[in-house]
Amino acid sequence: MKIEVPIISAFVDGDSGGNPAGVVLHAERFSSAEKQKIAAVVGLSETAFVSPSDSADIKLEFFTPTQQIAHCGHATIATFSFLRQKGLLANNRSSKETIDGLRTVNMEGEAAYMEQKGPRFEPLNENDLQTALLSLGIIAEDLIEGTEPMLVNTGNSFVVLGIRDSETIKNLEPDFSLIEKLSEALDLIGFYVFSLDGVGAGRDAGARMFAPRYGILEESATGMAAGPLACYLREQLGIQRQEFTIEQGRWMATPSPSVINVRLTIGTDNRIENLFAGGRGKIREVVEVEVIHHLT
Repeated sequence: MKIEVPIISAFVDGDSGGNPAGVVLHAERFSSAEKQKIAAVVGLSETAFVSPSDSADIKLEFFTPTQQIAHCGHATIATFSFLRQKGLLANNRSSKETIDGLRTVNMEGEAAYMEQKGPRFEPLNENDLQTALLSLGIIAEDLIEGTEPMLVNTGNSFVVLGIRDSETIKNLEPDFSLIEKLSEALDLIGFYVFSLDGVGAGRDAGARMFAPRYGILEESATGMAAGPLACYLREQLGIQRQEFTIEQGRWMATPSPSVINVRLTIGTDNRIENLFAGGRGKIREVVEVEVIHHLT
């Protein structure tokens, strides 16, 4: 059988750029093996599979071309924005069921904001820090003064690392085998490398994301990494704000500018309780995929 898979660019900057994700509706008809095959054929960093849920508005599963992952920010935004545009999502307060539990998703027009957990910070040991620097071809003096690269988790783990100038971050030549090795050792999705320098008006930071462990050399928008970065900016850099705008994709070899807005929920103890990362999706194209049932 053939199915149509809409490709939705999430976190678009205006009406262009963004990060494409496939969205497969009525996914309950497919086995996990079939979903993996579909994601591999679609060939994007993530494809989202939408099924009915007994505990949320929809059940969402995410597959890279090589494996299933617990969460995906841009595929969540792509899915909910697409459902709203197609008239399949009536309420402004919605929810998703994932393999890692339930999450709230708030809609503002065609923009979707997905909930992430409060952050967990973990410093890198000296060996892991040196491996991280070596994998990016930089030295400690290239880091933003006074910052410490850290593992940050708001649902998925990333190493968040700040570089002092945009020319350095733009000209990075990563050693993906080293990034993959460290990602395996620390159970990371990947590296989220950012700079406060050289960003567009109204943007707080610009970032690049490398996740070779999941078959993604570089991605143009990563909601599940922008959330940790916003937490890092507040709690590690002392930028006492509750809303941050992160741009990504502009420094890729083939640019695809993206904008991710992150809103932090601050508790009475001035700590981050949770956060919502959001943006808008735009239909890019529809592709046909051949599905063979009863795959082994």
